[in-house]
Amino acid sequence: MATTPGLERFRHIAVEGPIGVGKSTLARKLAAHLGADTLLEQPLENPFLSRFYEDMPGYAFQTQLAFLFQRVKQMHAAAQPGMFASAVVSDFLFAKDALFARLNLSDDEFRLYGQMYAQVAPQVREPDLVVWLQAPPATLLQRIRRRAIPMEQGIALDYLQRLCDAYVEYFHGYDGAPVFALGTERFNPVDRDADFAALLERLAAFRGRREFFNSHVEIPFT
Repeated sequence: MATTPGLERFRHIAVEGPIGVGKSTLARKLAAHLGADTLLEQPLENPFLSRFYEDMPGYAFQTQLAFLFQRVKQMHAAAQPGMFASAVVSDFLFAKDALFARLNLSDDEFRLYGQMYAQVAPQVREPDLVVWLQAPPATLLQRIRRRAIPMEQGIALDYLQRLCDAYVEYFHGYDGAPVFALGTERFNPVDRDADFAALLERLAAFRGRREFFNSHVEIPFT
């Protein structure tokens, strides 16, 4: 369990944000500190993802459905009694699946996707806390280039801008769990111990529904 007093109340922390922002790395570090299990996306298990990056309109629907079913399976496994006796830190929020669907699918595809999503979404519990990581699109692109995953190298700046905007729009109306928005352009809790300690302190003291820390995007919440 948590080694920082105040964090033990969060049984499931979901780390969210656009591609390249550092979700998985921070999720692993938080889990190690908390003595928690990790629940991580498995993008390499999606057989359509590399083709999606080459031809987004042609493979968006297949890619989205593959991720939807993958996440449903993961969340169902996490909900099994005894499967996760300790806390859990995930690098995704199940509800964000619909965010990507709205961004990438045509209207007809989205309507069909929505029918399937509506059947499974009520079965998935919300986390106790969402840590929403943010960075400007240009910073995200630099990080994507630096980590040099081949299938990601064709991602364009304008797509990252639309993705960041979609996250802002999504969290503007999200009320499934408390949201802690964290800017990562200059604040680096993964590589700098002082920043990680500051993040833990802020999370432990977080008692409201919304908070912004080092964020370059501050939005009203409904």
